[in-house]
Amino acid sequence: MSIAAYIRISDPDQNIDSQREAIERWLISHGHDLNQVQWFEDKFTGRTTDRPAFKALQAAIFNGEVKTVIVWKFNRIARSLREGVQALGDWCNQGVRVVCITQQIDLSGTMGHILASVMFGMAEIELENNKEDQRRGIEAAKKRGVYQGRKRGTLKAKPDRAKTLKAQGLTVKEISKSLGVGESTVWRYLK
Repeated sequence: MSIAAYIRISDPDQNIDSQREAIERWLISHGHDLNQVQWFEDKFTGRTTDRPAFKALQAAIFNGEVKTVIVWKFNRIARSLREGVQALGDWCNQGVRVVCITQQIDLSGTMGHILASVMFGMAEIELENNKEDQRRGIEAAKKRGVYQGRKRGTLKAKPDRAKTLKAQGLTVKEISKSLGVGESTVWRYLK
């Protein structure tokens, strides 16, 4: 039985090491050989499952190379209820066991699938709450007359990241989704 570890951070400037170290500790404590683990690491937003390492993990699962997926938290798989449940459902249909180490959940069997649906729903609610909090904060600042919007000269994302993703073969639409900016912004960055 082969094991895959999936790690995701939202921003290339974040550090992936803490997730990797936690997963390694879990694997060792459960008697797994680290040399037998396939690692899949993404530095993309969780708003979409259209991520290079996630796609590679999906391919490995559907090719029968992976029977267990280890993640640090469920929201590493997806931040959207629909996409998370769809991915998990597809994996379970392939007989894949999914283990989340920080939430101490093993998604084997029907109850595990139901629990995963709830967890992905919570991840989506958390994301929406963050957006709502930001919107309310901006509205309050506008009422007080202190909101100035984004400072001139700041960017929504890093132009160099857009160029890197383009060089990796991603389309403008895919880059737009992964950076969380509009396609016109991506085109501007790529000039």
